Amino acid sequence: MKENMIRVLKIEPEQVPAIKEIQNDLASLQAEVGGLIECISFPNGCVVVCNEEGKLRGMQPNRRLGADIICGPFFVCDTTCDGNFTSLSKSKIAEYSQLFSEIPEFTGQEPELEPGITFIGFNY
Repeated sequence: MKENMIRVLKIEPEQVPAIKEIQNDLASLQAEVGGLIECISFPNGCVVVCNEEGKLRGMQPNRRLGADIICGPFFVCDTTCDGNFTSLSKSKIAEYSQLFSEIPEFTGQEPELEPGITFIGFNY
């Protein structure tokens, strides 16, 4: 069953992570990240929900995630086995608050800030 309101961890550029309750519908999710949404999965079922066009739109660099930099605001939520967004537990809030607690300084010269597309071809 889909939750109408979900508890997420919101991460804004140059801000510490904050717990927030948001409406669990497409328009509200898009409003939280300022545009089209993209999901980046963690192995434990949680996802980062960010702006799909953050770099293209010149949004402010926010946090490093793996070998990339997320631009613009994003939030972390949990998912159900059928892919619906759901609230974070207290332990996952603590885990992701720690992961994103450091506020990095960016020079604007980081190569990860350049938008890129990877094409994968298939031979039939």
